[in-house]
Amino acid sequence: MANGFKVIVHVDKSDPVAAVALATHVGSARETPGRTGFAHMFEHLFFLDSENLGTGGLDRLSARIGGSGANGNTDRDVTIYAQAVPNDALEKMIWAEADKLGFFIKTVSEPVLAKEKQVVKNEKRQSYDNRPYGQMELIMAKALYPASHPYSWPVIGSLADLDAATLGDVQDFYARWYQPANSALVVAGDVDPQQVRALAERYFAEYKSAGDFAREKPRPAGLTTTKRLQYEDNFAQLPQLGLGFPAPPIADPDSPALEVLLELLTDGRDSPLTAVLVEEMKLTEKVEAFVYDGELASDAFIQIRAFEGTPLDKVQAGLITALDRFEKNGVDATALARVKTTQEAAFYRSFQGVLQKADSIARYHAMTGRTDFIDDRLERLRAVTAADVMRVYGRVFRSGGALRPHVAVSALPKGGAVLALAGSQKAVIEEEKIVQGAEAEVDPKAGVKPYARTPSSFDRTVEPPAGPQPRVPQPAIWTAALAGGLPVSGIVDNELPLVSFQLSIDGGRLLDDVKKPGAASLLAQMLTRGTRTKTAAELENALKSLGATLEAEAGDERIIISGTTLDRNLPATAALVAEVLTQPRWDPAELALVKAATLAEIADNKAQPAQLAVAGMARGTYGPDQILGQDEMGTPASVVALTMDDLKAFHARNISPASARLRVVGAVDQAAAQAAFAPLGAWTGNPVAIPEWPLAKRPEAPALWFQDLPDAKQSVLLFGSPAMRRADPDYYPVQVANYILGGGGFASRLTQQLREGKGYTYGIRSGLGGGSREGGFQIFSPVRANVTLEAAQLVREIVRDYPATFTDADLAVTKSFLVKSRARAFESQGAKLGLLAGIGDLGLPADFVAREAEVVASMTTARVSELARKWFDPQRMTYVIVGDAKTQAKRLEALGLGPVRPANGLLKE
Repeated sequence: MANGFKVIVHVDKSDPVAAVALATHVGSARETPGRTGFAHMFEHLFFLDSENLGTGGLDRLSARIGGSGANGNTDRDVTIYAQAVPNDALEKMIWAEADKLGFFIKTVSEPVLAKEKQVVKNEKRQSYDNRPYGQMELIMAKALYPASHPYSWPVIGSLADLDAATLGDVQDFYARWYQPANSALVVAGDVDPQQVRALAERYFAEYKSAGDFAREKPRPAGLTTTKRLQYEDNFAQLPQLGLGFPAPPIADPDSPALEVLLELLTDGRDSPLTAVLVEEMKLTEKVEAFVYDGELASDAFIQIRAFEGTPLDKVQAGLITALDRFEKNGVDATALARVKTTQEAAFYRSFQGVLQKADSIARYHAMTGRTDFIDDRLERLRAVTAADVMRVYGRVFRSGGALRPHVAVSALPKGGAVLALAGSQKAVIEEEKIVQGAEAEVDPKAGVKPYARTPSSFDRTVEPPAGPQPRVPQPAIWTAALAGGLPVSGIVDNELPLVSFQLSIDGGRLLDDVKKPGAASLLAQMLTRGTRTKTAAELENALKSLGATLEAEAGDERIIISGTTLDRNLPATAALVAEVLTQPRWDPAELALVKAATLAEIADNKAQPAQLAVAGMARGTYGPDQILGQDEMGTPASVVALTMDDLKAFHARNISPASARLRVVGAVDQAAAQAAFAPLGAWTGNPVAIPEWPLAKRPEAPALWFQDLPDAKQSVLLFGSPAMRRADPDYYPVQVANYILGGGGFASRLTQQLREGKGYTYGIRSGLGGGSREGGFQIFSPVRANVTLEAAQLVREIVRDYPATFTDADLAVTKSFLVKSRARAFESQGAKLGLLAGIGDLGLPADFVAREAEVVASMTTARVSELARKWFDPQRMTYVIVGDAKTQAKRLEALGLGPVRPANGLLKE
């Protein structure tokens, strides 16, 4: 356009869906010292009010049109606002995004800004301050870059800068950067490019651009010496070593080779870092490596979480040994080919929905100025040679036998300073003090001053009409059985050259021994640790050479073996699945590794607030004598006690085709799928008797359990009660009833009052989950520590009043969303597998999607109120709160829920 605004269209006719992404080339790199966090703050403010949409208009619109929920993301270089909608709402979304870009800044008032500061602070607490190892990213960035470099401060900004930000600062930042010439609109999906461009011209063309938006040149970190830093983490249970190396920016020709290098170094049993640190030295369960891409520069990270009590100097020594080995052996041609195949498959997996496509196109265009960067990057990955890999290795990691200048951060458990790398200095951490009553209550609606409306060449208050309503049939399902009787179902999806599959085996944790839990979990992990003819490394390499993934997981009611592969390699992948299932290797060395990793995860979960809350709810719901009241991984004692013979016996008794179902979705028809999985036709086994554990009972009176997490900056609230199974006739009606309460994102009352009204939380949700036996209703939210009581009281009041205050208008929004959002219901292969699982695992009828549409149509306000009164009763819930006991536990007595009980059993006192 003449004003510099760019419009990019990607046509994808696979579903009647359109994704709209508005990308502004405004990340934290556009900020200045002392004024950090503004780009991210704008992401929050952008979703609030605007002149023509009205208060909360974007969220209300999203609910009415069946959108995915407006969302945004800010990084160092770009902010993107994106949403997927049924394609009949395309013009409405373009109208809305244009109104946000050009007509929202006048609606930002001092009270609105004050409230949103609290929301952003809650996000920082949740993302960094209140989770293990959360500070490492902030420490690393500050050390990698000089203070003058815009990558040296966190995207979320500093608390001091956020507190100091004035309304004038915000208005100035908007005037400087939120300009058409600094923005682009990306639309992907079932759309007409000419129509998209015409609509963009109508709604964006009259905006004027001012300022210089020339693309900045690469700006390396300039690190000249190695820095070693250490800190004692408030929540970490295990020592972790993080290494950060300056790397070339995303558009640099060496960037694809760096991705290949990192995978060659760490991914796989025979990769040098994994072979040395995991297999030989047994210091950790895994080694992670990744790139944080940037427009000006990138960062390459190696991250190793060691086992309990392991000195990080020993980890560093193992790292050097592994790099020596890599330099000596060079790049294996077979390994390089495997990496390219796995990256091709990963590329396709990342674009299964139009929202993902629009977001990626918008992001890469903002960072590079190219609309074809994604396709070009895949071609450059395919073209990487061994020489390219070794050149990048010398450029980024090591040259002449010495590590290049880098930052090494030791994150340590409390009292674990002795485990830090030698010569490490204490890192300076900006740690917030939570003081009761420190923040004044904020009313974002108070003191709103009138403003002169921004002129336009047409009336922007008029919402555009909808287009023709899309027809959304349920995907066609085929069903069959393999030679041995194993049921198989599938859906053909030719959008991408991928196939996804799931093998579901009934039983899962229900088959565990309550006195020695964890067998199902250990067995699931052992299934992918080699076969009779293949070691773990050989199996892993065989899968990678096919571009395949394979994992097994034990859930409450079943074990799921799932994976993906390139369509051309489905027969070979399916043969490996059959081998994994019927011919486990039972390698003692692998069991030792699995046990060590499980024990490390159990220890790590003791400091994860959300995990503590989930464990507390399970114990409060089922008690210590029911298997579902136990940790799904078992206890440290049971994990140690379980033997290989225990797992073999579990496999022989419980892994049977008589209790299994196979599902296949992707670019394969029924005949080809059956032929590919024919090896499973020889699988034999007897019916499995699943213990009849008692179903959970709804409490007759509320109970409050508190788990102490000393010095927590947030408290995690998890409130809930048992509910019906998924196939129960009331299940979907209750799900409908929950939409306005807490299932509708920003359309929900919980979000509107706790986040938008009070600024207590970054996010809150309520939801209904159901299995084949039973289900549960839960409300979850991390909240600012010093409003734990107030937030809990408000949640209870909202839930208590909900049945009496649900209105006809609420019902209209609910119905509109649930009807229209069906256009997005089956976009991905994962969603299609979920459809098959509902029928095969959960006992739903084959036409349950159509039946649920009838339920929505028949719902009344009275029916919602009736269901809410029965199933959302705050007097029949268990309340679990994880937080700082010394400041919050006593206050919670004011809830009137009886004594505040300390959570115990699996949870520390």
